[in-house]
Amino acid sequence: MQIFIESIDKGIWDAIVNGPYTPKCVVENKQVDKPWSEWTDEERRRAQYDCNSKNIITSSLSMD
Repeated sequence: MQIFIESIDKGIWDAIVNGPYTPKCVVENKQVDKPWSEWTDEERRRAQYDCNSKNIITSSLSMD
């Protein structure tokens, strides 16, 4: 499975191993999730890897 996912994009495998990417920002000296409307193209691309990984894994499972 690892080889298959890495052949699609290594970023997807990274999302599986390290967990989902959620962009953060600092508000009043605390790190909070950045609003989606403020994400950069790079942040959206990295966050999309998590969605892709969930799709690949659930598509490969049987109904049982």
